[in-house]
Amino acid sequence: MLPLIGAFKLLKSALLLGLALGLLQLAHGDAAATLDRWAIQLHIDPDGEHLGPFVQKVLMLDQSRLHALSAGLLAYASLFLVEGVGLMLKKRWAEWLTVVATASLVPLEVYEIFRHPRPLRVALLVVNLAIVWYLAARLRRAAMSPVER
Repeated sequence: MLPLIGAFKLLKSALLLGLALGLLQLAHGDAAATLDRWAIQLHIDPDGEHLGPFVQKVLMLDQSRLHALSAGLLAYASLFLVEGVGLMLKKRWAEWLTVVATASLVPLEVYEIFRHPRPLRVALLVVNLAIVWYLAARLRRAAMSPVER
């Protein structure tokens, strides 16, 4: 199960890294033209129900806020990368790190679900709670076991 959780964390890291780099690209060019170009390349309506509000919010951000948001995303991507690699290598410290980091973000996820309920957000919360539960139970069993794995 650890490699599966590790792969999930690595996927989240890659997605956040891509988003962070995309925001940096927006900060250093014509954001509206870049977003339109990306929407065309991805065959997405930039004014559509789901992407339209996001595009409008991004276009309201100035260069310094885009940089700050990108830095925050890079920090989270780094955390998920460390968690993912550690879990793939079946390291105990990675289990502890993942439990603490994932559990600490649960209140924010719940808050966001109450603000803007979306099925994807609920699904991610359920997955994250399952990860915390599984790893915490695994760590508890290991602590009770006289032989270190």
